[in-house]
Amino acid sequence: MLKTTSVAQTLTENAPLFAALGDPTRLALLLQLGEGGLCSITELAEGRPQTRQAIRKHLQVLEAVQLIRGVRRGRQHLFQIEPKTLEIAAQSLAAISRQWDDALSRLKLLVEDAGHP
Repeated sequence: MLKTTSVAQTLTENAPLFAALGDPTRLALLLQLGEGGLCSITELAEGRPQTRQAIRKHLQVLEAVQLIRGVRRGRQHLFQIEPKTLEIAAQSLAAISRQWDDALSRLKLLVEDAGHP
């Protein structure tokens, strides 16, 4: 079991990552990239109401927290998901889940003990 301070520290360290995921456009871009392969800005902007420039700014936010990585292929700038960072996010969420499960278990025991004299 992780200590509360350890979970809090992990979440604090990863707050920018979760903030980046809090935007619906960035989340949709990440999901699209998660379907596999490399995508250009043009491909990512296709069918979206945002301009390519706006999509690029969202991609820069995702790059800054290392959720995606840009690579050059000739003149094209392509993007792909960064699985290591997603694993860190998943581990952080799992730690929160364990902390809540532990707290609920303690509460259940307390309530059950209070019901028996």
